[in-house]
Amino acid sequence: MSIAKNVEFVKNQIAMACERAGRSPEEVTIVAVTKYVDVPEIQALLDAGITHIGESRVQAAEAKLTQLEGKNFVAHMIGHLQRNKVARCLQLVDLIHSVDSWRLLVEIDKQGARLGKVTPCLLQVNVSGEATKFGFSPEELHSVLEGIHQLPHVTVKGLMTMAPHHSNPEDTRPVFRSLRRLAEQIKAQNMPGVHMDELSMGMSNDYAIAVEEGATMVRIGSALFA
Repeated sequence: MSIAKNVEFVKNQIAMACERAGRSPEEVTIVAVTKYVDVPEIQALLDAGITHIGESRVQAAEAKLTQLEGKNFVAHMIGHLQRNKVARCLQLVDLIHSVDSWRLLVEIDKQGARLGKVTPCLLQVNVSGEATKFGFSPEELHSVLEGIHQLPHVTVKGLMTMAPHHSNPEDTRPVFRSLRRLAEQIKAQNMPGVHMDELSMGMSNDYAIAVEEGATMVRIGSALFA
């Protein structure tokens, strides 16, 4: 299948998931994960109507996305971000999904102040509690969010999680449901500098379930390039 056909298929799957959940497909953004592809494939995605591109490493984003300058796309950092790469990252991307520590938030604020930029971020939550995954525990989120007002060059736009891989995508539903409920609880507290507009959850194997549970962004890689 061509990339254009894959994009059409994924969009149709999202539309059906939205129908089951009583949502509009307009509420869901496909973030194309381009970690394993090069500029020609990214160009094919743009030509097929994908406008959100997600990279996992700053060096790769620098190499690829700068070749697409002038193109109409939104750049996302979706992989683990090291503090020594923050300055370069802020000059490349529009949204960071993978903010997983207070020290990283402080560095983003520091570099944002230097660049005169307020950076939208999503806080990564390790809902499943897996030792191999980065992210805040649900229990520590509240104290972190209470301190966001101290960081004027950071705005929290929502939450992100990575569910464990299961052969049956239905088994990921509790993780996605837990993240949505956590976001609802946070939203009700009306903390300064904290918004819960975005839920980044779901990947190629389980994005339909994530959409049914409230995802506003799904990070799709292999399903677009198979």
